[in-house]
Amino acid sequence: MASASSTAAKSTESTGIEILVIDSVSLLPSVIDTAVIGIRPGVPSLFIDLEGIQLGRHGSISIMSLYIPSKKRVCLIDIYRLGKEAFSTINSDGKSLKTLLESPDILKVLFDVRHDSDALFGLYGISVDGIRDVQLMELGTRTGSKEFLAGLKKCVEADSTITQKEKTAWGRTKDHARQLFDPSLGGRYEIFNERPIRQVIAEYCAGDVTLLPNLFNVYSAKLHPPRETFWKLHILEATKGWIKLSQSPRFDGKSRANARGPWDKESIEQAIDQWNDDIMDEAMNEQEDFDHEFRDIMDCEEDDDDYGWQDDGPTSCRDIINSCDYGDYYSD
Repeated sequence: MASASSTAAKSTESTGIEILVIDSVSLLPSVIDTAVIGIRPGVPSLFIDLEGIQLGRHGSISIMSLYIPSKKRVCLIDIYRLGKEAFSTINSDGKSLKTLLESPDILKVLFDVRHDSDALFGLYGISVDGIRDVQLMELGTRTGSKEFLAGLKKCVEADSTITQKEKTAWGRTKDHARQLFDPSLGGRYEIFNERPIRQVIAEYCAGDVTLLPNLFNVYSAKLHPPRETFWKLHILEATKGWIKLSQSPRFDGKSRANARGPWDKESIEQAIDQWNDDIMDEAMNEQEDFDHEFRDIMDCEEDDDDYGWQDDGPTSCRDIINSCDYGDYYSD
């Protein structure tokens, strides 16, 4: 793959998704412009994944994969070469990648935000916001035990609606890349820092992030019915909790505890009970407000009886017919 710093070359995959390697500061403003154009308010428009060596505060970030579905384009931003300039470089509107990552109004989708957040915050002081975590969405919509988290591969195999042929191709690319970077298979993580980026590594980075929109839509549909509002909000709260945890001194990215979800059966039952209590309290408050407004209306109607009207006895025809016309109707 040619270096984008000299030729802005691009590699088009069989899927029709464009892969650009961004390893020059001069190319970053156009990436930011393209990302901003694709943003839709309230709709996740950017899909992100990070690769690196011991990804986290004690390691490094090598590549940031940024998928922009509206353009069917993956930008592989070379953090290894660009360093902090990758996040601080601004476009003509004064926006940077840091701006996009920290904005609560620009919705971004990741799979397991903890390690990415740990690395971004610990190495570059970036506090991500506006995050939707696909891994937590799967856990929240799963029936049965929610004790352990599911990996990306399991989510793709079980829930993705892409074709089996596409799943097989993705798995093949993933296995090939793992042989290059996974030490347990004879690989080495430093492969992510080799330049130019190898084709299989580029396809691996692009492949993971381009699968996220499909999974997001699958789980989002399960959370759409009104009866699922509890889980929709519970997942958002857990996502914010994960981000906060990843930025804390006590976060250990290598801990086996990271394989467990943020909820156990007891905490879920307590949260649901609290949710139901809050709904009941809200309903009672609304009823009290209605009763109060109703009493106010009735009081006003009673006051209206005093607007100059006197009940002085039975009504006769003389009360209705003008005295000048009375002779036309009756004769005494």
